Amino acid sequence: MCGIVGLFLKNPRLQPQLGALTAQMLKTMTERGPDSAGFAVYGGAQHGQSKITVRGLEEIQRKDFEAGVLAVSQKATFVFRDDHAIITCSDEAEPAVRAFVEGFGHGVVFVSSGDSIELYKGVGLPEDVAARFGLSEMTGTHAIGHTRMATESAVTTAGAHPFSTGPDQCLVHNGSLSNHNTLRRQLVRDGLSFETENDSEVAAGYLSWRLSKGERLDEALTASLSDLDGFYTFVVGTRDGFAVLRDPVACKPAVMAETEDYVAFASEYRAFAGLPGIEKATVFEPEPQRVYHWEHAA
Repeated sequence: MCGIVGLFLKNPRLQPQLGALTAQMLKTMTERGPDSAGFAVYGGAQHGQSKITVRGLEEIQRKDFEAGVLAVSQKATFVFRDDHAIITCSDEAEPAVRAFVEGFGHGVVFVSSGDSIELYKGVGLPEDVAARFGLSEMTGTHAIGHTRMATESAVTTAGAHPFSTGPDQCLVHNGSLSNHNTLRRQLVRDGLSFETENDSEVAAGYLSWRLSKGERLDEALTASLSDLDGFYTFVVGTRDGFAVLRDPVACKPAVMAETEDYVAFASEYRAFAGLPGIEKATVFEPEPQRVYHWEHAA
């Protein structure tokens, strides 16, 4: 059992509240996932600049880590949040910085990269994970989050959602896929790599693979209805927005709320309780096999 939340802001004036609202929604989903939690926040994109998120960085390692990054990207900047770090560098330097991160060792792991995504996750109660990284103080245009109760794999930070397998892309999932091992082998042959044995990471990789071929997100999600076996509710984050898809059976709970100011998703309606103007929202259950997609203008 898992809990999913998502918040897409139409009104820019709400952007300073994005983190606080997302944190409250995550806390409400604790009963659906007390083992681990994670979230992705989108915002602050700068022309010609890339963000790279890493995790597993101990404070004692920071000096050597910074020096190594600056050796390949002299103008890189750093934001440290607990054991995660956000590196901002030029687009041209991003491949070299990522190569350094992946070769640094000492338990430091690449998490995500893109124009605007920052991705954080950890073991523990959702409220504690959100507080550890300062989610309530974060701003942005949209966010998705996940609370996990592990049923088929160990409780680890690596196994927590979201999973990011492409630029500015991430996925959270409630459900289980039966053909993920077959898909994994196919995707590995096509050059993808995976950190975990988690079926949700395979779903994220599958969507990244289709997007890399030039498909739109709605096309990739529609194709997944034929290619993915099992039951699932997906919420997918991209640089410009987010999307929702439920499998044909739609046995996993999902509810959405839309106002003039935002679109919100949650596994249960009670996660909407603290949202401004929720009493005036259009509330609906997303239909099975239908892609729901919202984007900011590019």
